Amino acid sequence: MRTRTVDGGNALLSLLLLALSAGGSGAASAAEPAAAQADARPFLGRWDVTLSTPGHELPSWIEVSQGSGGLSVRMVGRWGHARVLPKAEILGNWIRFVSPKEEEGRANSDMVFEARRIGAELVGDTTGPDGSIWKWRGVQAPTLQRAHAPEWGRPVTLFNGKNLTGWRMSEAKPTNPWVVKDGALHSPGRGADLLTEAQFGDFKLHIEFNCGAGANSGIYLRGRYEVQVEDDAVPETPDMRLGSVYGFLTPMPPVSRDPGVWRAYDITLIGRTITVVLDGRTIIDHQEIPGVTGGALDSHEALPGPIYLQGSEEGQVTYRNIIITPAKHSG
Repeated sequence: MRTRTVDGGNALLSLLLLALSAGGSGAASAAEPAAAQADARPFLGRWDVTLSTPGHELPSWIEVSQGSGGLSVRMVGRWGHARVLPKAEILGNWIRFVSPKEEEGRANSDMVFEARRIGAELVGDTTGPDGSIWKWRGVQAPTLQRAHAPEWGRPVTLFNGKNLTGWRMSEAKPTNPWVVKDGALHSPGRGADLLTEAQFGDFKLHIEFNCGAGANSGIYLRGRYEVQVEDDAVPETPDMRLGSVYGFLTPMPPVSRDPGVWRAYDITLIGRTITVVLDGRTIIDHQEIPGVTGGALDSHEALPGPIYLQGSEEGQVTYRNIIITPAKHSG
């Protein structure tokens, strides 16, 4: 920049004004973006996420935290388990995080999520496998804390042992439909899921299952939280095995997997607090489920939902004696 010569006191005054201007507005404006970039507070917490794709809305969940190691995002995608993402950062008033292509079933590119906080929501976008733009929204996950212990209603038999009255399959014309045989529900595997027509809030559920060798299924509570049923040959961590709330809660003590025999769950779900009893032994005791698990129907955690039995995985699984005792009021 070209300057002109000034003399005496005028020159000194001009230099002072210039210094004040640089040190005031210039330094402040340089500091403001840095402060904004480091401020993760608007993004912290748990978020129920919905991705809007062509023709579908897909559920997801994230938990954003900040510690001595920096920003961290734990995510449950459209499938799979909760995992900490390899990269997350705050850029001004945006959050950006990356889900690896291996987790997303993509050959060439990672899935990059970006969003800003608008009011009470996160609003952003990512890209589909074909490069199209997918919009997504996150709402703060409800605590689901209950003001008092529930008063239980009457037990309701969900499966009559004869037919699929009160149930529906996830596909209109499934290739491998569920069938009723010998008073039990049979899934041949790699087919449709099976859902109750009724919706439930808080409840106690008794359900008996027989998991075939090498099979994998699950019982989704409110259609969102999977209690695992499996004899999968692929090694996985304890929070993905029989008795777990998939990817979140591990049964203690560890349970044996006994394919081909009848076993029984007694599950109590109040808000997001769960107790799981397997064959009369408590294996998860009043623990909090942080968020939805992979394969959930939706991420609207505050709403009631169905009991849904997974039939889309490998192998034969059979269920019987399904009885639910709903709370008279949830909330």
